[in-house]
Amino acid sequence: MNYVYAAATGILIAIFIFGLKTGVGCGFSSVKKRDVLILAGAYFLISVILGSLVEMVDQSYLEGIANLGMTLHVLIALILIAAGIYTQKKWNCGCDVSKKTFLVISVPCPVCLTALFVSCMVLASTLEISGWKVGIIVGLVFFISVISSTWIFRKMKKTPEDLGTAMMFLGIFYLLGAMLVPAYIKAKKLNLALSSGGEFELVPLLIFSLFIIGGYALNNIRGQ
Repeated sequence: MNYVYAAATGILIAIFIFGLKTGVGCGFSSVKKRDVLILAGAYFLISVILGSLVEMVDQSYLEGIANLGMTLHVLIALILIAAGIYTQKKWNCGCDVSKKTFLVISVPCPVCLTALFVSCMVLASTLEISGWKVGIIVGLVFFISVISSTWIFRKMKKTPEDLGTAMMFLGIFYLLGAMLVPAYIKAKKLNLALSSGGEFELVPLLIFSLFIIGGYALNNIRGQ
């Protein structure tokens, strides 16, 4: 029973952290409080709907949903990076486009919807309760995450330029996830032992990732 509660708590914490993505978009942009509430409420409603659909979908499709999410990661990552660059360039030219570009990071995207659905499915199976109840729980956690993180980020007095930086960083993070997660799943399926050298297959990828992040940070330092 303790394992069940621990697993459920971990999933809900992951949902809360995932909600920070939306909070970053709302907190670093110049959108109104009413729009933030509408967006958070939309996430709550979507979570309830997805939770209600859980009982209609067999868990055997879970892997297919996860694979689809990885494919969408790449597309969303490229859009985030492009929108981040556009936001920064416009801000440096004296134009604030954050009221529009924040939608790229804050509105429900296919990756977010996939994560919410998978979370509802796993929680319903773990806790053995109705899907719509799970949807309410997930929706409340996401709603609280969006509202609280937006309030905190706005206290930081950040500009749309910071929003662009956050979007590019998140885009890079999505790209890394799309590369590393499938490799990890494949290694688990093949039951590779640590002594077999499986971990060395990820070393070049990790080094390449560090080069990307390091180059991005260096570029920001030079720009400042």
